[in-house]
Amino acid sequence: MPELRFDDGAASEQVMGVWSRSVGEVFLDWLRPAQGLRWIDVGCGSGAFTELILARCAPSDLQGTDPSEGQLAFARSRPGARGAVFQTGDAMALPFATASFDAAVMALVLVFVPDPSKGIAELVRVVRPGGLVATYMWDMLGGGFPLDPILDEMHAIGLSPTRPPRMEVSTLAALQKLWPAAGLQQIETREITVQRTFRDFDEFWNVETKAPSTAPVIAAMPAADVAQLMQRVRARLPADTDGRITCSARAHAISGRKPG
Repeated sequence: MPELRFDDGAASEQVMGVWSRSVGEVFLDWLRPAQGLRWIDVGCGSGAFTELILARCAPSDLQGTDPSEGQLAFARSRPGARGAVFQTGDAMALPFATASFDAAVMALVLVFVPDPSKGIAELVRVVRPGGLVATYMWDMLGGGFPLDPILDEMHAIGLSPTRPPRMEVSTLAALQKLWPAAGLQQIETREITVQRTFRDFDEFWNVETKAPSTAPVIAAMPAADVAQLMQRVRARLPADTDGRITCSARAHAISGRKPG
């Protein structure tokens, strides 16, 4: 199965930016972090969550890392992200000294990290004793992923869209094992459900099919098969009286503290 690549920051923002902000706002409300902390946002992508940290947490320092220069270029262009520093970085080998931050977060990233345990260990390493380590991830195996209406129907007609390599770590049970195994304490978890409304089915389709898990597959399909897929997806997404489509998504969140 080909590797999922997230190199188009603008497309990523359209597909996942709104979703990321919606769940990120609830996540930050839940964390209740102090103002003025030193933050690192690992796998920052297009910078949607990084922007939220700046707007809501008044960080004294905010570093965003991602393996994609295309994503980082978009993140740097965000007016609301001025003040953050973005650089290329591997989640399993962060380019920072031990105890450089007060808070280390991953937003919708963990299932893409080749070795999730190593990625979490890196988060723990770069925070100070007593520092916060947290993540939120779509419930990829429990029907919580925003693209599930399309992906499920693709599977139903025999297509094989690319999926993240470590979907099992999106479950709450897996997260509840990973955080203690990394030596973290004061562990808390929660489920976050959010909704997004599209003005009509066409907007939903045009936005959500730009994802790297769907776009290449759909581009290679005959027009008749695309029409069939659209019909199937439309049937499972009832519109309101104004034609609007409202979709739900669900994420699992976990936080813990590095022993002081």
